[in-house]
Amino acid sequence: MSSELKTERHAATLVLTLSDPATRNTLSEQLVSAGVEALNVAESNDEIRAVVLHGDGGHFCAGGNLRGLHARRQAGAHAQLQMLDQLHQFIEALRAFPKPVIAAVEGAAAGAGFSLALACDLIVAAEDARFILSHARVGLTPDGGATWHLARALPRQLVHQWVWLAEPASARQLQAHGLVNWVTDSGQALTEALAVAERLAEMAPNAVTDAKQLLQQADGAELTEQLEAERDHFIENLFHPNAAEGLHAFFEKRPPRFR
Repeated sequence: MSSELKTERHAATLVLTLSDPATRNTLSEQLVSAGVEALNVAESNDEIRAVVLHGDGGHFCAGGNLRGLHARRQAGAHAQLQMLDQLHQFIEALRAFPKPVIAAVEGAAAGAGFSLALACDLIVAAEDARFILSHARVGLTPDGGATWHLARALPRQLVHQWVWLAEPASARQLQAHGLVNWVTDSGQALTEALAVAERLAEMAPNAVTDAKQLLQQADGAELTEQLEAERDHFIENLFHPNAAEGLHAFFEKRPPRFR
């Protein structure tokens, strides 16, 4: 049985669960296609303020299923190209999703599973979580945007080490490098991720969305371009009803009630 994506609502948070515990939640075409569809639906639902991505059965995601990979190799390049294109559509959908996306990582985040976690905006990881770009162990190169994300976040020498030698990294190591936001006790990553999502749900959704857009474009923008974008978003949000509520709440010394 191939892996599937389970969806569940927790108040204003949509939880997407990668599910195939027998294989540590390896990826399938069905799962990644369902992920893109779920994000598209959630984007237009104003009641959903954040998405949490996690894995079933004590592990996040072991990446590609090697038995499936072997079968696609036997079938020819077209079959694997189709799988990679669908995976990369899921990665792009996670990056482009306008609301916060939080990875809740327990156990293994290996290969493309590591890539999925890196594509999220925030990462909550259990103390015993392990992250590894395992491709080199079977003579392959990374996929899912791992090289893009890591090359922008870490020293070149460290990225080479992780990619070439397929060495695992702990949650604490990634936190020290700024890739993991929170480290929790084992079994508590989803609980903590939902708590973070609840905090985000209390913020003004228009400001959260616009801040994500600004941060995404900042990496490739000149300072003048970024200043202009910040100016335009600031003015737009200043005259949004949520800014009026935020200011009134501040003056009245009460929590704001954003919509």
